[in-house]
Amino acid sequence: MAADPTTPGPSMTLPHVEKGSEGFQKQLEAAVQPETKETSTDTPSEDDDQGLHDNSNVPQLSYPKLFWFFFYNFGCFAWGGPVAQIALIKDRLVTKDKWITLARFQRVFSVYQILPGPEAAELCMFFGCLSAGRIGGIVAGMAFILPGFVLMLVASYVYTLAGFENKYFNASFRALQPIVAAMILRATHKIAEHSVRRHDTKKIDPFLVIAAVCTAINCALRLNIFISLGLYGIIYMFVARRLWVPAAVLFVLQYVGYAIYAVFRGVPSPVSLALGVARTPSLINLFVLGLVAGSLSFGGAYTAIPFVQVEAVLLGAWLPQSVFIDGIAIGNILPAPLVIFATFVGFQGAYLENGSVGNAFAGAVVITLGMFFPCFLFTIAGHELLEKLVRNQFLASFFDGLCGSVIGVIAMIAVEILKASVVGTLNKGKEMTLDEAAAVTAQVGPAAVLYVLALAVLYKFNNKFTALFLVIAGAVAGQFLFVDL
Repeated sequence: MAADPTTPGPSMTLPHVEKGSEGFQKQLEAAVQPETKETSTDTPSEDDDQGLHDNSNVPQLSYPKLFWFFFYNFGCFAWGGPVAQIALIKDRLVTKDKWITLARFQRVFSVYQILPGPEAAELCMFFGCLSAGRIGGIVAGMAFILPGFVLMLVASYVYTLAGFENKYFNASFRALQPIVAAMILRATHKIAEHSVRRHDTKKIDPFLVIAAVCTAINCALRLNIFISLGLYGIIYMFVARRLWVPAAVLFVLQYVGYAIYAVFRGVPSPVSLALGVARTPSLINLFVLGLVAGSLSFGGAYTAIPFVQVEAVLLGAWLPQSVFIDGIAIGNILPAPLVIFATFVGFQGAYLENGSVGNAFAGAVVITLGMFFPCFLFTIAGHELLEKLVRNQFLASFFDGLCGSVIGVIAMIAVEILKASVVGTLNKGKEMTLDEAAAVTAQVGPAAVLYVLALAVLYKFNNKFTALFLVIAGAVAGQFLFVDL
């Protein structure tokens, strides 16, 4: 699975940028206009080459200075999620220090919209490459990620020490779970605001809405999410070229194929969404889990969430759902890309496997390496090629359809986490005594109220510290609502 730059060119939409940040978009548009007015008629404007002109004015920094620059200026202040992170990078390196022009920044940013992985980390790698080559890109990326990674390691260890048996600790996290569900639903709405709009008219594209809705339906039918993502990318390529017949045929065939499968094999099980890459939380399995999730995170962390959940919680069953949601809650408040929740998953999974703290730290490291490896690889090795590919109309429409389909995936994970966080996990599938039934009822009511209140706050306030405030308030509220349950 960012700030809201304007559309950088005619062939590319910005599918999952923020996501509701109109103020930042106006600021960005205002910044473009003076550059456009001052452009000489004797030279190609940056808009003419869509920001691909070599207009870099980047200082050449040594590796230690480069590391400290990105660590201090961005890594330590990456609060508030991708929106705030990308705005911070743009304001410092483009507006203030003028490493590259705004048009160039917009074009570069559009490339990372079609790549898996967190865009803020990828932008840091890009600027690091400009300053000190490919090694500089690695240095800058690591400097940006390191503070959040270290904090997540510490949080994972503290959680292990106090979270499994301590009723006060558990009460706070029980209250945080419906708040996390509200965060994910709000993020779904923000992403959808841009992902289902045409990049030329800014109007809602009904075909992208259909892709999102049908993908959500497919998830409910337990059709593998990767089939839906690829299928609607192809269908939208046909729609964009007004090839209605092949688009309609593909659309109908998906449900014909599903019906045939259901008749002969039955309705797919919930674990049909999984690839089975992490049936146990061994170190090699955790690395592969991170690698596959990182390779598929086209919508940022929110697309990686359902894949990690189905592998670790449903198929592997080595991580409780409540612990998984707690990891997402912690990831929302740290100065890091949200995919850092994978560090928590790796730590807890490896620890629960054999109770070794050393193995837990190793699990956290290997899954994090796997999660970030794809974005490092694409950014460091192939940026120039990707800039050319993103201008291709054929590929652009495929990614438009894919990103519209991603909305359906995120919406379904929001529903699943809402259900798990409000209802809880008490005695599922078992007969309950009257006391146990009363305990479940006592949890559902307050959890539902917390969910509604958190959602109201998220819609009312758009400050980058809103999530941090909600987490702190939820942790305190849990002491009053759930400590005796």
